[in-house]
Amino acid sequence: MLTYILRKILLGIPVLLGVTVVVFAIASAMPGDAVMAMITAEAPSSEELIAMRRGQLGLDQPIWVQYSTWLWQVLQGNLGRSFITGRPVADMIFERVPYTLELMGVALLVSFALGTALGVVSALRQYHTTDYVLTVAGFAGVAIPDFFLGMLLVYVFSLELRWLPSSGMGTAGDAFSLVDNLRHLVLPAAALALFRTAIFMRYARSSMLEVLTQDYMRTARAKGLSRITIVLRHGLRNALIPLVTVFGLTTPTLFGGSVVVETIFQWPGIGLLFINAVIDRDSPVIMGYVLITALIVMISNILTDLAYGALDPRVSYD
Repeated sequence: MLTYILRKILLGIPVLLGVTVVVFAIASAMPGDAVMAMITAEAPSSEELIAMRRGQLGLDQPIWVQYSTWLWQVLQGNLGRSFITGRPVADMIFERVPYTLELMGVALLVSFALGTALGVVSALRQYHTTDYVLTVAGFAGVAIPDFFLGMLLVYVFSLELRWLPSSGMGTAGDAFSLVDNLRHLVLPAAALALFRTAIFMRYARSSMLEVLTQDYMRTARAKGLSRITIVLRHGLRNALIPLVTVFGLTTPTLFGGSVVVETIFQWPGIGLLFINAVIDRDSPVIMGYVLITALIVMISNILTDLAYGALDPRVSYD
């Protein structure tokens, strides 16, 4: 297993390098730069000051020189400093990572648990009213994009009903409270979770329907085991095997969705940091976000493969 993990890590290094090259090229191709983003009507600058500031930041160098400088810093364990704030990029990212992991973790666990449960119920009630209702709800959940669902939740539950706060992760001016934090977490987590709940439900239904026709399920029924024992002990474990793969593949889409949702709800995670960095043309922060995100995705894929082997004894990584 250790050999397999090392091989996956070595194969992931060229992928990470390729991702950084593409993103750095795109970031450099954006109109303007960090120096121009700093210039406002209240803080004008002369051409001489602009040229001097670009030279200080290294923006007057060719793109390949800028990328080589950034890559050399990364190899030394340094993600650089923000062009806008001057703070270390690593500090800016890692102080926000817990907030994003909180949002993504809750959304992923809720969507997996709820989607799997509804998918199993739909499979057990195949061609009944419950199955049709859940199927239609699943298609609707997949069709609604995160940003529209987020704005809809804000309009209904914050503006109209006034049940939940519309932004932030805590009430401004108040000391941190777990209850207050959870109230602020409900809407952004729901916006991320509902779409993925529909996906998990569809896969769980399909997988469970396939499992229910297997010989070992008929054998379990012939032994006189209770229905709940048959479903949970013999059916659900085997139905979860393809869902584990979907679980791992959902992580990259969650990062994409979190950027949009964090912006809508002003959740102070790395997604909101990334959007602000794009607006400010803050290349070190953009590259730091991309690198950390790619690393998390790579680690999640490795963990997914290991979990797949734990659920299915036929899979071996030796």
